[in-house]
Amino acid sequence: MSHSESESLLTLTESFFRNYLQRTRGASPHTVRAYRDALKLFFLFLASQRHKPLSHLDLEDIQCDFVLAFLDHVESIRGNSPLTRNCRLAAVRSFVQHLLRQDVTRAGQYGRILAIRNKRALRRAATYLEPEEARAVISAVDRRSRDGERDHALLLFLYNTGARVSEALAIRASDLRLERPRQVRLLGKGQKERICPLWSETTAALRRIIPAVKTGEVLFRNNCGVPLTRDGVAYVLNKYVRHPAEHVPALRKRRITPHVMRHSCAVALLQAGIDISVIRDYLGHASVATTSRYIATNLQMKRQVLEAFWKRSGLDSKAPKRWRPSPKLLTFLESL
Repeated sequence: MSHSESESLLTLTESFFRNYLQRTRGASPHTVRAYRDALKLFFLFLASQRHKPLSHLDLEDIQCDFVLAFLDHVESIRGNSPLTRNCRLAAVRSFVQHLLRQDVTRAGQYGRILAIRNKRALRRAATYLEPEEARAVISAVDRRSRDGERDHALLLFLYNTGARVSEALAIRASDLRLERPRQVRLLGKGQKERICPLWSETTAALRRIIPAVKTGEVLFRNNCGVPLTRDGVAYVLNKYVRHPAEHVPALRKRRITPHVMRHSCAVALLQAGIDISVIRDYLGHASVATTSRYIATNLQMKRQVLEAFWKRSGLDSKAPKRWRPSPKLLTFLESL
């Protein structure tokens, strides 16, 4: 291995994160961290397989066989699920695509890695709250304190807009329009902007917390005046889930994370009859296929669609009467 080859691996790794992920693709900090962790695991595994220090790895070490061995290691040794395995592969594949763009002399080497397929994995149904459950959680907030006003505004905002946590935590007063038409401007993945309407209730809650925030600062802040974090939002939500869970048994059986509020918004829009392409734009999904996941999730919608089909077709949706054998028939069978 030459010094220049080792240096080029470091250089291309830096350009992958700095130039491609952050500047060109506009990846969120969450995505950057996920890719960083995946490649860190891969490089450490690669160094152990090649029996050399991490600093001595070069582009020739990025081989298909080692990637396959790494994916097997992720599942068999680290005990990760096929879904996690696929996420690790996605990070490695994205990095290798970047290598291919910068180093076409190893196109065959990189191409074999890019041909590795995802492993089939069972996708869990999205967890969500029914509208009455979401309302129960939001109503549990005691709004008589400044923290309560902030928490009420935060939970309403998440449920109203279906915003990702990172999007909600980046909101400033300048992103809001609190007069008709009431709306908020959200900056999503890939630096894509979208506009979401606001309920009058959400607008009123936001108005109450804006005076406590300095001009230009983000809206949702903790007691120390520092912007709330993902963990902070999770803590706030969990605090208000505990109380209604005493009266709503279904809440006890589920893990309610901030992202569940996004799922809940999507399902509520579907239940209201909103077209799936509109919901895609509302949530900022890149593909309608992502939004379609919520249709498969909601059993009540499936029942409603089936009932509408029976009614439209002119068929009786009632289950036929259960057939029961006559006593004479039973006597006959028992005599055999």
